[in-house]
Order: sequence, then C-alpha cells, then structure tokens
Amino acid sequence: MDLKLNFYKTIGAIVKPSTILASNTSSLPITAMGIASGRPEQFVGVHFFNPVQLMKLVEIVQTEHSSPAVVEAVTKFGKAIGKKTVSCKDTPGFIVNRLLVPYISQALAMVDRGEASIEDIDTSMTLGAGHPMGPLHLADYIGLDTLHHILVGWTATFPNEPAFFVPECLDQLVTQGKFGRKTGQGFYTWDGDKIKST
Repeated sequence: MDLKLNFYKTIGAIVKPSTILASNTSSLPITAMGIASGRPEQFVGVHFFNPVQLMKLVEIVQTEHSSPAVVEAVTKFGKAIGKKTVSCKDTPGFIVNRLLVPYISQALAMVDRGEASIEDIDTSMTLGAGHPMGPLHLADYIGLDTLHHILVGWTATFPNEPAFFVPECLDQLVTQGKFGRKTGQGFYTWDGDKIKST
C-alpha cells in the first residue's frame, strides 16, 4: 500500500487536471489512494480479473469522493473494450473478493477442523454448486501467499468482522513457503498449471 500511496501522490501532482486515475487492486482501499493522489474526485477502482483476455467482468469501484461523471466515463470505457461492468462502493474486496475470500476461508476452516478431505470439499463445490473449481484448488491457483496477505490485512483493519480470519492451515503452508501453483506445492502438488496429486 505504501508503494501505491507514494505513486499516486507523485503522479497526481504532475498529470493534467482532467486525468482520471484508477487502480486495478483486488483488495486494497481505493479511497486512501484517491486521497493520496490529491484528486479523489478523479479516482476510481477498475478491477479486471485474470486472465484479463478471457474474463468478461470489470468491477468499477467508487468512493464517496468519486465524481459521477468520472464513474460514468470509466464505465463507458469498460463497455467499449467488451467487458461487462458492475459497480460497487469501496468495500473490502469489492463484490467478487468480498464474497470469494470468506468462502475460501470457510473451506480452509473445514480442513483445520478435519470435517472433510481437501478433495471432497473441492468435489462438493464443483459438482454440488457448479463452480469451475473447488475452493482449495482455487486458493492454490490464486496463490496462498496472496490469499494470506489479503486476510492478514483485512483482519487487522476490520477486527470485528467475523468473516475475516486467517485459517491455521493457510498460516502453516505460507510459513513453509508453499504458495500453491506458483511454487509447485500447496494443498495440492502442481506440475505447471495442472494438479499432480495431493
């Protein structure tokens, strides 16, 4: 966050007054970046999803300071490049990650409590809920270090929100340097982009 705040403070002082500034962050607060830029009314979140060329959604995140004209211009931009845009306030994780990260955390908590196997949790959510991949598979795919970083930040910032907690198994794997797909080991063993075994 410090890097982003310093960047937007610097760039906000040198670009044209009409310039719209945006961040593609998936979990950091947009409001703080907008204030740092010195032009919060010209600042929004424009959150693309990976892989950008395949994923159709873009979240347009507005703060209490964002100008309606800026939000409208950014929404038109999203539509012009072929994306489906949705709008939300500057809530932790916006829409998708605000729902997705606690969902993954609950799956990890089931692992911690020994309530079901990793494979059975993932199979249940793919075949029972129609998800393209289960929550533990997805956690490994995202990166356990990334997920851990988000949850540590959210629990520190919102200590009274029960949906935000760091599961023990996530802490352990990250401490061991097992970040999922990117390191070849997490909840699963990976061979490139494919799961080899548990």
